[in-house]
Amino acid sequence: MRDHTFKPDGQLDQSRDQANELSSSQPDSKASRSNLEIRRAKSNRPHADPRRVGFSLHSCNANMSKHASLEEPLLKDEASVNNNNSDSNEILTSYSKAGFFSILTFSWMSPLITLGSKKTLNHEDLPLLSANDTAYGTFSTFRKKLELECGNVRTVTTIKLAKVLLLSTWEGILISGLYAFVYVCATYVGPYLIDNLVQYLNDENKAKNEGYVLATAFVASKLVECLSQRHWMFTFQQVGVRMQSMLVSIIYAKGLTLSCKSKEGHSSGEIINLMTVDAERIGEFCWYMHDLWMAVLQVSLALFILRRSVGVASVATFAATVIVMLLNLPMASLQEKFQANLMEFKDKRMKATTEILMNMRILKLQAWEMKFLSKIIQLRKLEETWLKKFLIGTAIVRFLFFNTPTFVAVVTFGACVLLGIPLETGKILSALATFRILQMPIYNFPDTLSVMAETKVSLDRVVAFLRLDDLQTDVVEKLPRGSSDIAIEIVDGNFSWELSSVYTTLKNINLRVFHGTRVAVCGTVGSGKSSLLSCIIGEIPKISGILKVCGTKAFVAQSAWIQSCKIEENILFGKEMDREKYEKVLEACSLKKDLEVLPFGDQTIIGEKGINLSGGQKQRVQIARALYQDADIYLLDDPFSAVDAHTGSHLFKVLFSKLSCFDGKVMKEGRITQSGKYNDILTSGTNFMELVGAHRKALSSQEVENIDGRNGKLDETIVPKGQLVQDEERERGSIGLKVFWKYITTAYGGALVPFLFLSQILTVVLQIASNYWMALATPVSATAEPAIGTFTLMVVYVSLAIGSSFTTLARAVLAAIAGYKTATMLFNQMHLSFIRAPMSFFDSTPSGRILNRASTDQSTVDMSISNLAWGFTYDLVQLLGIIAVMSQAAWQVFIVLIPVMAACIWYQRYYSASARELARLTGICQAPVIQHFSETISGSTTISCFEQESRFNETNMQLIDKFSQPKLYSASAMEWLSFRLDLLSSTIFAFCLAFLVSFPSSIADPRIAGLAVTYGINLNAVQSSLISILCNLENKIISVERILQYTSIPSEAPFVIKDNQPDHSWPSFGEVHIQDLQVQYAPHLPLVLRGLTCTFTAGAKTGIVGRTGSGKTTLVQALFRLVEPLAGKILIDNINISSIGVHDLRSRLSIIPQDPTMFEGTVRSNLDPLEEYTDEQIWEALGMCQLGDEVRKKVGKLDSPVTENGENWSMGQRQLVCLGRVLLKKSKILVLNEATVR
Repeated sequence: MRDHTFKPDGQLDQSRDQANELSSSQPDSKASRSNLEIRRAKSNRPHADPRRVGFSLHSCNANMSKHASLEEPLLKDEASVNNNNSDSNEILTSYSKAGFFSILTFSWMSPLITLGSKKTLNHEDLPLLSANDTAYGTFSTFRKKLELECGNVRTVTTIKLAKVLLLSTWEGILISGLYAFVYVCATYVGPYLIDNLVQYLNDENKAKNEGYVLATAFVASKLVECLSQRHWMFTFQQVGVRMQSMLVSIIYAKGLTLSCKSKEGHSSGEIINLMTVDAERIGEFCWYMHDLWMAVLQVSLALFILRRSVGVASVATFAATVIVMLLNLPMASLQEKFQANLMEFKDKRMKATTEILMNMRILKLQAWEMKFLSKIIQLRKLEETWLKKFLIGTAIVRFLFFNTPTFVAVVTFGACVLLGIPLETGKILSALATFRILQMPIYNFPDTLSVMAETKVSLDRVVAFLRLDDLQTDVVEKLPRGSSDIAIEIVDGNFSWELSSVYTTLKNINLRVFHGTRVAVCGTVGSGKSSLLSCIIGEIPKISGILKVCGTKAFVAQSAWIQSCKIEENILFGKEMDREKYEKVLEACSLKKDLEVLPFGDQTIIGEKGINLSGGQKQRVQIARALYQDADIYLLDDPFSAVDAHTGSHLFKVLFSKLSCFDGKVMKEGRITQSGKYNDILTSGTNFMELVGAHRKALSSQEVENIDGRNGKLDETIVPKGQLVQDEERERGSIGLKVFWKYITTAYGGALVPFLFLSQILTVVLQIASNYWMALATPVSATAEPAIGTFTLMVVYVSLAIGSSFTTLARAVLAAIAGYKTATMLFNQMHLSFIRAPMSFFDSTPSGRILNRASTDQSTVDMSISNLAWGFTYDLVQLLGIIAVMSQAAWQVFIVLIPVMAACIWYQRYYSASARELARLTGICQAPVIQHFSETISGSTTISCFEQESRFNETNMQLIDKFSQPKLYSASAMEWLSFRLDLLSSTIFAFCLAFLVSFPSSIADPRIAGLAVTYGINLNAVQSSLISILCNLENKIISVERILQYTSIPSEAPFVIKDNQPDHSWPSFGEVHIQDLQVQYAPHLPLVLRGLTCTFTAGAKTGIVGRTGSGKTTLVQALFRLVEPLAGKILIDNINISSIGVHDLRSRLSIIPQDPTMFEGTVRSNLDPLEEYTDEQIWEALGMCQLGDEVRKKVGKLDSPVTENGENWSMGQRQLVCLGRVLLKKSKILVLNEATVR
């Protein structure tokens, strides 16, 4: 915090302001202060003197501006289609307005898919969500039910949260259950009728009508199966989106109310994982919700059919089914363990990644980026240990899944042989078709248990977060506006950040502040000044005492918090525009000149953390935001710390000169030790006198060396003639084959690909061969004599089954290895690429976009894409095998097959254009949710003080719904396509049946015809699976596409140039000579530094002064090569810095930044992250920066914990830690960027 001395008349010493703007190598001044400016609002005061605007002019409307009702449809202003589109009325046709036939056939999606085939879809082209699918429509109901169930969200349990989620979506769950029941029943009609069909074809005296009835029953069951499955899947995906929206909304709302202690234990990266991974996994549990009772129904129906086919041998089938299920249970348990550990290390990695992205500028300035990258890589390796186990476990589960029908068939047929039950072709084919369907419940049972375990882990994590402590609501007693002359009153107040700590942060605080007065709080670093403001806001837990606040509050934080939105929106902060007041606020905060320089004025979009504004500009935007609120109480935490002397003087006169009473408070060790007017406290004790003496001593030690402006010119800040933060880049059109090729060839150069293809082909061939053998080697009826003995029959069948099992295992293991290796290599490439990216990339790229790739996209590559890629090729081989078998019985099927397959391909291509863009939009729309949450967490104190929680919750729900739109319509488009492809595949099956029934004389062998029908029953399932996997793969491969975008980011200058490395002693003197330096931020922009020439002599202290935006920071960036010069050069000890590597340059220079930064870890790791110094050297540096005693008080000493962003240290202490780093480094060149402002 920065110090302010006071004159008897209450005015700031302007000479102190001017000198303190300069950087000093020895920040001796310890005094600093924060301001509490309080006034009573007059509800009827008219607009008055602009010098008092927003501060003493206007009354503050206590009511927030009205927001859209929760019942209004999502994005009503955004969901309209481009006016140039003549089909806009059709596009606005939503699911909620569709008719029965449209819903039945998913035709309500046709307008959107048609539009997507003509143009690249944008978000405004998407239909509105129905009210029941929006976060607006679901969250309020969900929140009420949760509070009704639990009383308070903090008492929620896993069971109660799951119960409320189910109750909030019970209608969709019930409807999807009905569809699932119909689907299961329809799937068993075909296996039940196969034996009848074989006997019919073998009967020489058959009646055609009977055949047509059988064929009709087959086809009708397939159509019912198709319709029920499609609507079942659509409904549960709809329910999943609703669940995810509700969970993300409540996690966000909880984040707004977290206590500071809770925030220390849970980084924003961990909470982002809850929103992106855990909430999605809970939503996806809807896929498995009905599997347990469906498994019971499926097994029961299967046993009923098998009892008819193989008699008592069905008992062996049941036993084999139970054995396989039991074999899967240990794997499910292991998978749960692997998943839990995987998520734990993923959380740690995301936490570290978030911290690095938030502080990338500091890491590059200190040349620490590769050290922190190695930290991420190390965490990733721990994560990969569990990922590898999880993938191998998945491979084993898949092995069991694909071999289940074979194992059950071997046991069943073996039991028939032992029991002497005759094996006939029809009964065998009926059994084989049943085994294939029985494969799903056998597989899904342990998989469902595994997913249930994973979902429980995610629910436990969400519940643990919801149970965290909130800010105490009884810390501050809020009095109605105008009910008291006292604005703030604290009586015997004791407050502590750590309730369990023996040290109390604020002790015996007694404070009374009247409306219309100004109070300055002074004290050394760590004396409790910022904590006093925090306690008034209600951030610090209260131990004892009374705290009353009368009126509305506005807060200006010590470290500027700026939203990534327009400057105008930052200033209005949710209030309606009053142009006259707005202009006065801009004038009062000296912002008009800055806005003239910016390309879009106050419509300029601010980058993340205000990256395209200088420190002074950010601070003045903060002050403008506070002034525009017309609050009763203004809490200003060192408001002039980052502004120049001239601007600071102007702001002081505007803000404080009209207030009559100026009181001072002096704090020491958490107590108010002195109070009164300037002269009174100067003479009443030694504490304030010591502060003033230290300050004057610091001023007298300053030396200023002016830069001759005649040789060069520091121009005003030039910014790009376009918004710094652009819409996220996305590929358009079809996904190039190079993306698929890159994915499959990343691991071992694609060496595993031929072996994977071979194993898949052999698996399918051996499976078909085993079924062929059983069909042809058994008699067609009980009266026929078997041509082959039962022993030979079973030996051959078992041999083929064992061969198929080995190839299945090889396929599963090879796919897991290839997927793991590819995911690892893409992870390393992406992280190295963005770590080595120039600073301009991070300035223009919100961290949410990078985090989205490192979290959601990387998880997709880790867990999903390998199974999808190789599942697609396996289904393709299976489809070709089915067609080959069917053609053996009726080659005429090709008459229909060719046009039907052509229609399928056309539909798939027609659909793909829309599906790709919907998937891309889904990926893009998740980043703003993450970004908004990260921004909210960092500014939660400001949001709470301004009482803007409800507005931020509404914004979050809008972003959630904007993400839900493409996600839900992507799923709907999939069902639209699948329904049509199911109909087409049913056409092939129907033609085959019609041909077999109509022309029985053309059939060479009824057994082959029966086998063809057996495979034909599965045709639409395989074709549907093939297209579904292909579409899903196209959607998921976009994650690879997005990661590949970030593997090819243009890198900054070489890290190290081996042929031109400076000596270890360089720079030995530290002389800096700048010759005709020209710098610009982009080729099409004007110069920022124009031919600057000057010399900084070795050993001298040089101060660079200039107005906000004059180019001081640009010069520092050029010295550290964060921006490369267009012309000219910078010589350090006669070495051109452009000729050496950036690491060699930055590691030899030292800088104390304006915004002090600490990293999560320990005191030691913050001072010496590269582990280059001894404990004695670290203690010496701590003593020199006056932190030694403070660290010795802590239990862990040098290993004392530092929380995320150093939140458990005061701002001044963080600045002293930054000073300690440079004292350790002992560089010849030290740059201080307003290092004493805190």
